Amino acid sequence: MQYANIERHKALFSEYTELRVQENRSVAVGILNGDIVRNARNAQGGMSARVFKNGLWGFASTPESDDEAIRQAIRLATDNARFLGSKAGQPTGALPARPGIGQNSLATTKPRLEQKAYIDFLRDVDAYAAAKYPYLKARTLMLSGLDMEKTVLTADGGDAWSLIARSLVYASFTMEENGEPVDLYEVIGGPGQFEDIFDQPSALYPKIDLLADRLRQKAKGVYAKPGEHEVVLDSDLAGILAHEAIGHTVEADLVLGGSVAADYMNQAVASPLVTMVDFANTAYGKLCPVPLWIDDEGTAAKDAVLIKDGVLKSYMHNKESARHFSADPTGNARAYGFYDEPLIRMRNTAILPGSSKLADMIASVDKGYYFLTSSNGQADSTSEFMFGVVMGYEINNGKLGAAVRDCTISGIAFNMLKTVTMVSDDMSWTGAGMCGKKQSIPVGMGGPAIKCRINVGGRA
Repeated sequence: MQYANIERHKALFSEYTELRVQENRSVAVGILNGDIVRNARNAQGGMSARVFKNGLWGFASTPESDDEAIRQAIRLATDNARFLGSKAGQPTGALPARPGIGQNSLATTKPRLEQKAYIDFLRDVDAYAAAKYPYLKARTLMLSGLDMEKTVLTADGGDAWSLIARSLVYASFTMEENGEPVDLYEVIGGPGQFEDIFDQPSALYPKIDLLADRLRQKAKGVYAKPGEHEVVLDSDLAGILAHEAIGHTVEADLVLGGSVAADYMNQAVASPLVTMVDFANTAYGKLCPVPLWIDDEGTAAKDAVLIKDGVLKSYMHNKESARHFSADPTGNARAYGFYDEPLIRMRNTAILPGSSKLADMIASVDKGYYFLTSSNGQADSTSEFMFGVVMGYEINNGKLGAAVRDCTISGIAFNMLKTVTMVSDDMSWTGAGMCGKKQSIPVGMGGPAIKCRINVGGRA
């Protein structure tokens, strides 16, 4: 429920102050081989106050959100900021401001479903898979929904309410081949509440068919050959690369902490074919997976063009880092729970489409791989990365060959991106991303396919 009349608390602000009232509501249902293994609803809410003084922050939070709790939290945060500022702070100028004012909601206008409807939905999908693909040894279906409702008031004029929702169905199948388990997964869904994203269970049947077909191909597949290869990374792999290996290095707080990107501003870090953007809420006229109109510092969010034609052009900023770098805040300050302080976080990070057709990109590879789906992975502040690949194909003489079993790709992203020679003219998003930078929070990842050279870990 929307918190009403938050602006009345502004009279309690004596320093630069941010007030946030928030509730996260989640639903989760899980089915394993027809049996319910998870069935939960959860709501967690409260408020926080954050105060800035002499370059340092004071913070206080409470699960209560009545007037007295808010008054006490603001007082405690103010006392903390003043104490820290008097001991270790330095006088600073005002934080840059681009206050966001407004209301944005992804709430459905349809009647909300009961928990039983979610269970019945998954049971229908599971029954379809069980009947059509009896060779499956394990079928896992998970439904999850997350609503993040926030009301933000700031001393510099920010006044915003939002309800950002995401609904997903996760399907994972396992079969056996020569006595060994082989598995594959698919995630379906995106921004919005369940009633708007999922209509009938039958709408998911084509996705289930594709997943089962690819699993069968993978079970009969071959292992990738280790070494550096020419590859085409589909949007899923290109998206996780943009987020993990590049995006984190250009978050301004990590730049200040020693990220390699600190040395690369206005330098070529990729092929001229590569432009990369962290989108705020829409891309090419369509809603992004995790739209953000006003961030948790009350800043009106705008797109951050990180790499332009291969050249590093900007970082992602909150107010404090924007002041340090004499830049505009981009609205990248995000917090998962009411008890969390906002951090510089990505929203929807992607390489922009190019001019090549995917079919032509594959046809241009004499011997290499086409990788489609990632699993887990890691990257560090040097842009060195390693990601798992759970679905892909050989490319031989410009044609797709056998499916490829699980393998890895690795390298240094700022070097690898310089090898990009083709970028596809289409774009798709992955709506299920979660980023674990101190606080786990939903993110959008995606983009076009890219052709590049990369290290592949497989079997000789």
